[in-house]
Amino acid sequence: MRNLAVFTFVILAGLSAGALGATEVIHQQGRVFSSESISIKKGEAVTFLNDDSVPHNILSTSKGNEFNLGSQPPGTSTDVSFKEAGDVQVICAIHPRMKMMIKVTD
Repeated sequence: MRNLAVFTFVILAGLSAGALGATEVIHQQGRVFSSESISIKKGEAVTFLNDDSVPHNILSTSKGNEFNLGSQPPGTSTDVSFKEAGDVQVICAIHPRMKMMIKVTD
């Protein structure tokens, strides 16, 4: 019985840790993002995956969540963690119509 309790605790702890590190994947294809807006929790990461045939330069200048991935070649991905709650405007510096919003909550 004690082994079952320990096993259950280990499984639940693993599931909780996995939920804290959840990652949303945003695809870049056809010179657009796969989503116009998403919501994540503070501390979570977003993976920007370039499935397009051209490079992209994904960035945000939103205060507290600034980042610039530089030139991201086709077939590559980069994770970005968000540390501050708020709205994060994400754009591609190369393709002006590529825009999305990430709502980061506490």
